[in-house]
Amino acid sequence: MDTGTHFVFGLGLGGLAMTDPVIASHPYGPIAVLIGTVIGSNAPDSDSLLRFKSNADYIKNHRGLSHSFPAIVGWTGLITVALSLAFRSIPWWHIGFWVLLSVVVHVFVDLFNSYGTQAYRPVSKQWVAWNIIHIFDPFIFSAHLLAIFMWITGAADPKVVFPVLYALLAVYYGWRTLVHRRLSRQVPSRDAKRRKGDRYTLLPTLSLYRWNVVRLSEDGTYGVGEWHNRRLQWFDVLKCDVHPAVEASKQHPDVKAFLSVTPFPCGHVKPHTWGYEVRWIDIRYRYRKQYPFVAVVMMDLSYAPLQSYVGWLSDERLDKRLRMNSY
Repeated sequence: MDTGTHFVFGLGLGGLAMTDPVIASHPYGPIAVLIGTVIGSNAPDSDSLLRFKSNADYIKNHRGLSHSFPAIVGWTGLITVALSLAFRSIPWWHIGFWVLLSVVVHVFVDLFNSYGTQAYRPVSKQWVAWNIIHIFDPFIFSAHLLAIFMWITGAADPKVVFPVLYALLAVYYGWRTLVHRRLSRQVPSRDAKRRKGDRYTLLPTLSLYRWNVVRLSEDGTYGVGEWHNRRLQWFDVLKCDVHPAVEASKQHPDVKAFLSVTPFPCGHVKPHTWGYEVRWIDIRYRYRKQYPFVAVVMMDLSYAPLQSYVGWLSDERLDKRLRMNSY
């Protein structure tokens, strides 16, 4: 999920901790646990600091080791020890339980996005993305804001409002999961252009009733469309290029980072008098007729790299950046 949603999850779990008699009755219990749940709900995303090193390092590692089984234990231990030293009169295992819950919830809800995590490390480095909940879900965010507002204004007892909130969210996650499974079976049968061997992936959007659809054919052709109002509409058909420059670009660190996180990469090559421009796009992310998550390598005629970029940019801003870097 996005940073704002993780933050309100942290506040909400701090409110839920008021159901713990030890925490609720201690003079500093609520503040200690609230600090722990907010930090715990955001700690796994501290790998965002890798942006300061390079985009490639950030993309390759974001939601990787920091969201793994060992990291869950590590984050919980570090935060619990720090808070236990600051609030010595509170039993550490009560603080630790709520911190652990906040870290686990962070990793768990990230599994429902399209980006996913490497939550199974070190057992497996496979990216796990269930494609059920958008990275920002208005219902989840708004429900948290309402519950938090009722808590801080005294309109409702946190021992009541937060159990109700998370029971409601459990139902919501379950409903979205069932809808995704049902549509994953239904959508292929509604595609008049379906061919044998085609594979379909449904991706969530901000709308509860609108899903993006990616179709991958056996010949490597991608179809990009949308399911809405029980109708399947295709917007794009993309054929990835087969070219020595595309193969050569796979050895570049920026492209390696890009290919390590996307299940739907598509490379295109544009020849120039001075060499080649190879642009990789992630089919999952189509916005305003563009694919803003890209990896680009400019190379000379012997396929030696000249410059590169990996990250999120519109076509216009990307072209401007590459022109500026060429001077």
